[in-house]
Amino acid sequence: LAGFGNLMQDVLWCFSQVKGTIDIGVAEADIISTVEFNHTGELLATGDKGGRVVIFQREQESKNQPHRRGEYNVYSTFQSHEPEFDYLKSLEIEEKINKIRWLPQQNAAYFLLSTNDKTVKLWKVSERDKRPEGYNLKDEDGRLRDPSMITVLRVPVLRPMDLMVEATPRRVFANAHTYHINSISVNSDYETYMSADDLRINLWNFEITNQSFNIVDIKPANMEELTEVITAAEFHPHHCNTFVYSSSKGTIRLCDMRTSALCDRHAKFFEEPEDPSNRSFFSEIISSISDVKFSHSGRYIMTRDYLTVKVWDLNMENRPIETYQVHDYLRSKLCSLYENDCIFDKFECVWNGSDSVIMTGSYNNFFRMFDRNTKRDVTLEASRENSKPRAILKPRKVCVGGKRRKDEISVDSLDFSKKILHTAWHPSENIIAVAATNNLYIFQDKVN
Repeated sequence: LAGFGNLMQDVLWCFSQVKGTIDIGVAEADIISTVEFNHTGELLATGDKGGRVVIFQREQESKNQPHRRGEYNVYSTFQSHEPEFDYLKSLEIEEKINKIRWLPQQNAAYFLLSTNDKTVKLWKVSERDKRPEGYNLKDEDGRLRDPSMITVLRVPVLRPMDLMVEATPRRVFANAHTYHINSISVNSDYETYMSADDLRINLWNFEITNQSFNIVDIKPANMEELTEVITAAEFHPHHCNTFVYSSSKGTIRLCDMRTSALCDRHAKFFEEPEDPSNRSFFSEIISSISDVKFSHSGRYIMTRDYLTVKVWDLNMENRPIETYQVHDYLRSKLCSLYENDCIFDKFECVWNGSDSVIMTGSYNNFFRMFDRNTKRDVTLEASRENSKPRAILKPRKVCVGGKRRKDEISVDSLDFSKKILHTAWHPSENIIAVAATNNLYIFQDKVN
């Protein structure tokens, strides 16, 4: 990044989940639950707890203002999942979108995967700006004509119409998970993808919906012997046979599907030895990994636990090569965070396009960035009060004790109900998307 001091300091746009409405309170269904750029960065998809997917499209640069980069506007909105009820297990299945993953664009249409706790769907998003007219068997309003009244053969013609964006479900992958799906990942062969729940990981072919292949199963014969669960999983960006998954015990397993059909035996095992002096009642909880991401190069793995972000080299299993403290000032607050269940929050982490900067969220609508080259870091805030369009974001600092400076905020006055769990980074530019409850903020670095 050129000039890390200016990193992400220019606020371009601030979206509410539903544009053009007045925010009169946060409805549970409007809370954003996932954010994902497509492979070109021209589209940005968000999913929410109400089962909706909203896609934003980047507008073309204006000829009158060639230096102004295109803004993101709403492109399509559709209902991806509906609430369901499993009558056999008396279990209610939420419509909440857990993850969205884009497929590389092959033609004029776009394809994406979306999942709730149980069902993965493949959606096709396409444009239509022409409509056929002159049917033989139907009237123009769609009603079937009497065949005996048809005396001439007409050739249908295409007429221009207003642009319409259609989202249609092409595949529904269901009935393969007993537990809640926490991850989906598209393989680099673009023929298969995997879905992971608490105890199992399944491999799917995009063309086959009625069966999947179980590649990881950590369920013990006796559930009382269960010691860990799967928290996240992802395919290697270049090698279609390799994937990683993380666990609630703070470990990462690298698996190679060439070794055996069932990857119960890992190829590599990444774990950092615990410092006995830091051992506490909360050690196991805060060591649970909430997100795991391969770098774009495929050389490194990034993991996020409650207090830190770690970067691991695939060639070194015994400890991470980099550890970044996200909010170490919360270490003294773990007891109260345990009581209000915030200690179980699952924060995500993302790389920038060149793997040189990493980003993750925190509380009080703060999000953190770490430059891997200079080791500098910055804390920024996503909120309506101080994020007017084209304003410059000011770095924020948290005061732990003693005298508090004017521009600092006390750790005791942090709002733990405002949290940045989901973030995304444009694949090639310094543009980020940050989900703050029911608002989506899009920032970009300062334009000189």
